[in-house]
Amino acid sequence: MNAPAKFLFDLDFAAPAKAKAEPTISPADHEAAIAAAEKRGYQKGLTAAEVQTRTQAERQTAAAFDRIAAAMGIAAAQLPAITTKIEADAVEVAAAIARKLAPALIAEEPFAEIAALMSACLGELLSAPHVVVRVHEGLYDLAREKLGAMAKARGFEGRLVVLGAADIPPGDCRIEWADGGLVRDRAEIEAAIDEAVTRYIDARRGGNG
Repeated sequence: MNAPAKFLFDLDFAAPAKAKAEPTISPADHEAAIAAAEKRGYQKGLTAAEVQTRTQAERQTAAAFDRIAAAMGIAAAQLPAITTKIEADAVEVAAAIARKLAPALIAEEPFAEIAALMSACLGELLSAPHVVVRVHEGLYDLAREKLGAMAKARGFEGRLVVLGAADIPPGDCRIEWADGGLVRDRAEIEAAIDEAVTRYIDARRGGNG
């Protein structure tokens, strides 16, 4: 067994205790530490600002999409009425343009419609003994020449009579044969078209309030 250590009374309790050495840092290290702290603070602030900006942008984007969706919903609800109005307006405009163009086209080619109608009729009239075609008196010479050649080319062997009349507008004609006849009257055609267009437009617009 070890003997207890003896207290030798060689410690001077009255002597002042040695102060701990304070840690020291160089000015360069001090500046570096401050700079690092500032950088960390700046980075944290920048990150926080970016998060806030991104959150705000996301909220604004979501709000914009909500507004777009609402507008699209309104547009979708109104689309049938808008489409109907556009269709009715388009038909009305087309009819107005046709009214303006028809006289100019007829004035430029007054014989074209007569020739087309006669061509369509000849196929059914090859066995007719005679056919009378009445046209505007200003088209008499042209019609007599052209219709005669057309009838011959189509094999019509009956008698073709072309007459000029002052009361028939240019572009119109009357085709008569033994048991029937056919009239091309632009005024009547335009009236029928106008009536059909008016009925269509009234039905489209009236059906949608």
